[in-house]
Amino acid sequence: MRHAPGRNLLAGLTVAVVALPLALGFGISSGLGAQAGLVTAVVAGALAAFFGGSNLQVSGPTGAMTVVLVPIVAQHGPSGVLTVGLMAGALLVLLALLRAGRYVRYIPASVVEGFTVGIAAVIALQQVPAALGVPTPEGERVVLVAWEAVRDFAAHPRWTAVGVAVGVAAVMLVGARWRPTVPFSLLAVAAATLLVEASPLEAERIGDLPAGLPAPSLGFLDPSQTAALLGPAVAVAALAALESLLSATVADGMSVNQRHDPDRELFGQGLANIAAPLFGGVPATAAIARTAVNVRSGASSRLAALTHALILAGTVYAAAPLVGRVPLAALAGVLLATAVRMVEVGSVRAMVRATRSDAFVLVLTAVATLAVDLVVAVLVGMFVAGALALVALARNASLDQEELARHLPPGDHTDEERALLTEHIVAYRIDGPLFFAAAHRFLLELSEVADVQVVILRMARVNTVDATGARVLGDAVDRLRARGITVMVSGLRSGQLRPLESLGTLPRLREAGCVFATTPEAIQAALAMLHRNGVLARKA
Repeated sequence: MRHAPGRNLLAGLTVAVVALPLALGFGISSGLGAQAGLVTAVVAGALAAFFGGSNLQVSGPTGAMTVVLVPIVAQHGPSGVLTVGLMAGALLVLLALLRAGRYVRYIPASVVEGFTVGIAAVIALQQVPAALGVPTPEGERVVLVAWEAVRDFAAHPRWTAVGVAVGVAAVMLVGARWRPTVPFSLLAVAAATLLVEASPLEAERIGDLPAGLPAPSLGFLDPSQTAALLGPAVAVAALAALESLLSATVADGMSVNQRHDPDRELFGQGLANIAAPLFGGVPATAAIARTAVNVRSGASSRLAALTHALILAGTVYAAAPLVGRVPLAALAGVLLATAVRMVEVGSVRAMVRATRSDAFVLVLTAVATLAVDLVVAVLVGMFVAGALALVALARNASLDQEELARHLPPGDHTDEERALLTEHIVAYRIDGPLFFAAAHRFLLELSEVADVQVVILRMARVNTVDATGARVLGDAVDRLRARGITVMVSGLRSGQLRPLESLGTLPRLREAGCVFATTPEAIQAALAMLHRNGVLARKA
């Protein structure tokens, strides 16, 4: 923290300016109010910065978490959200102790992009009622809620709210292109507040905020509800882990010498989520947008994120009455602009153009995020991406007949003998994985081998064998033996032995003396067998 303190203090101030309207907006969008958003930014922001695994990460309420919290508020009320946050924090600590942080690297980029696009769409739709100046209709599906809000607005238009929301969003989007380092979100919100205050325009405000943090309390906790809230808590913990570790990865990529500790990051986020509900805060996670601002502002240590939390705490104590006068439509404009800026059009376009599989996974994840929920969307995206990857891997597995003569030493056989060998012995090279997705196609191809005396299977290029592959190989050997064909294998690697041993395929081949280190050795054994059987003599 002693490294470049001035630069880190300035970065913390910059992030706090950006974070203030976002904390207010996400608190309101979650259903617990602006105060909950501020409390979360202060408490969770400080604890995650101090105990987390990244020097650059900034935590607090986020749009992705808000999306998950809205249905929880509708079903279980504010106390349910606080309980879920507490339980999710404990789960995150458990994940850290189990060292689960490393596994986030296996999430495909197409799933992450689709997840981001879906979140952006949900956040934008959540702001429709406030941006139109109408009461938020009841319901959990954001598309239907937004549609009801549009119908309400069409019946009773409220143009002040629309003008404020559109104006704030436009200032943020245009200003970000003109002067990226200027905090246009705060300037636009301040200007909108002054305009509404100085004119006869009517707009709904945030309302009164307490000048300070509430005392910590467990009064919300109802042990009888914990079983019913376990599912939502798992979803919140999964989202917090996912977004925090993705954000830390992004921060590493934006810096030169910074590398985060994923398990420590989960631990810090767990402590933050255990503490925030005690003060009335919503579940928190690392915020990719605020973390990016932190890095661009020159942050190099945790001092920046801690400064951001302290400045927001000072705002709660010193400026609560002023903050309470901010129009809700202005915060809706901030979040609408934030949703637009979340989507990197160039990155999405590149991902869609990469492969049809990537495009399909991206679109599917985005639609599932919008139609179902975030955690289900990520699981669906990963499942489909995994299935498509297995299909592609299975297509790369091949069974190719090889030219037998090239494995024979030159000069050892006449052309007539080589022709006879080719007539009675056939060699196949297996490339790629011999696993469940490709095994049955392999069985069909091998079963159609023409009538020969010996089949040699070259296994040196098989990179993995699973139980299904080992069983199918055994079935193929039995089918060929039933036709009087001897099967020999060559080039087995140590990693292939266990499944072949456990399924009984390798012991049967060893008993028959049909396992060889190299293909030439297998050919010599096949040749000797043909001589013993008199096959070559009769043909010659």
